[in-house]
Parts: sequence; structure tokens; C-alpha cells
Amino acid sequence: MSQWVIDPDHSVAAFSIRHMTVAFVHGQMNEVSGSINLDPDNITGMNIEFEIGVSSIITGIGKRDDHLKSADFFDVENYPKILFKSNKVEKTGENTCMVIGDLNVHGITKTVTLDVDFAGPVKSPFGETCIGISGKTVLNREDFKMTWNEPLEKGGFMVGKEVEVSVDIEADLTE
Repeated sequence: MSQWVIDPDHSVAAFSIRHMTVAFVHGQMNEVSGSINLDPDNITGMNIEFEIGVSSIITGIGKRDDHLKSADFFDVENYPKILFKSNKVEKTGENTCMVIGDLNVHGITKTVTLDVDFAGPVKSPFGETCIGISGKTVLNREDFKMTWNEPLEKGGFMVGKEVEVSVDIEADLTE
């Protein structure tokens, strides 16, 4: 089993959520760090832990970013990190698996399943040996007590409940 450190310059967490029932708003968080214990020939033995700095949230609209950082949503002042720790990995294909683990958002921990694609290892032109992990899931934001919303005149709400979440991680082998 080898240890891999997440490369924060090549890793990102992203999300999309329905806005006013008609379109999707996309955003990302660029502060991803952590480690992976893994034998690339046996991905079911993988153990992954990562954290995401919520203050790094970017949607392209400063006012919206500030609102997402406020107590109405992420409450960055009290909950500055999103944490994930894997508990189990089930292989689903040649380079795919389900990673089941504990996700802590807004001070609340829930068990979630990430559908993961695994790539590598590869050696970079600069000498590092790297792997890639891309995971996706869908969360109900209200499960994490993020319930702020506004009703729309003709029905529905300003912000959807379901959030599509992805995390793309590149990690380097530690020697």
C-alpha cells in the first residue's frame, strides 16, 4: 500500500444546483487537500481522506459567493471545511468503484457514496508518479441543514434541494 498526497494545484470540488426551477448554477471550491492510501493494482483497498476549504467557493458572481459563505448556507465562519473519510470501496468495473464514506458538511456527518473513476499511475515529465480520482454524487442540501430558500410566485423555490457534486483529484506518490 502506497501513500499519495493530493495535489491542491490539480484538484477541485464542483457543484451544480437548480436555480428558480429553470437553469443550473455551477460553482467550485479550489482548496482541496488530503491523502490516499492505495495499491493501484487493488483499488478496493483504497482509503481516501480529503478536506475542502469552503471559503474558496467561486460561482462567478461575488454577491452569490458571499451569500453561499454566509450563515444562510455554508456558514464559513463556523464551518470552514468540508471533510470526507472513506469507509469502504466496492469495485464496479476495470477502473471504476463506489467509495462509501462519511461526509461532514456544515457540522453534520452523513454516509455518502461516490461513483469513482480511477486513472493511473502515470509518471509526469517532471518525475512525479501520479494518480487521478474523479468522484460524483448527488446530495440533498437540506440533509446538511442548508434550508434557506424563497418561494416563487408561480410555484417552486429559488434554490433546488438536490446538488450534483463532483471532486476531481490528482495525487502524487510520496517516497
